[in-house]
Amino acid sequence: MVFLTGAGLNNPARIEGWLAVKVWGDLACFTRPEMKVERVSYPVMTPSAARGILEAIFWKPEFYWRVRQIEVLKPIRYFSILRNEVNNKMVVSTAQGWAKNGGGYYADQDRAQRHTLALREVAYVIRAEQVPAPHAGDIHPAKYRDQFRRRVERGQCYHRPYLGCREFSAFFGPASANDKPVSHTENLGRMLLDLKYNTGGSGTGKPVFFEARLDNGILRVPQELYEEIGR
Repeated sequence: MVFLTGAGLNNPARIEGWLAVKVWGDLACFTRPEMKVERVSYPVMTPSAARGILEAIFWKPEFYWRVRQIEVLKPIRYFSILRNEVNNKMVVSTAQGWAKNGGGYYADQDRAQRHTLALREVAYVIRAEQVPAPHAGDIHPAKYRDQFRRRVERGQCYHRPYLGCREFSAFFGPASANDKPVSHTENLGRMLLDLKYNTGGSGTGKPVFFEARLDNGILRVPQELYEEIGR
């Protein structure tokens, strides 16, 4: 495991194997799992949300993304909204039954108002590395690192990345030497790292958490937990 100390943590120069991308947006919500009905955001992006952004920009089955650290570039600012949401998810079999036997779905009969405590005017630098998958073969990792950098510079992505909720779209671009973390330190409590999927291809798994801390605007991700979940 390689971590820089002191001023090196704020230096966006390339670290061997590390990649960096700057992401920003008007709104964001990285929901704390202990909140059930009402959504309350962490003050910083979670590693799982960061991985989702990286995969939206560039994904290949030959490697996994491991998030190293997330840097907060703007002061943490909250805002609250009240939204109309539906209580139930649409099921394919139910829709097929309506098509066959008649009937339908009426959102105004399945609606509830929910409060969200979200973030506004956010910006982050995500630093991560690509870890080859066991079946990757002899392809050199530098090839995929260069492809990722080119996609970031051109603004290319497979789908629009988002900041916690799909309606909170994210912009992205290369990180620069002017991107400095804010001076903010806070214990964040338990935070989701990622899912540890069950063997056998069932698609089910259990969440893996860690004790998160924002240290001078930097959230460092414990790399040993990636070994635990097999990534």
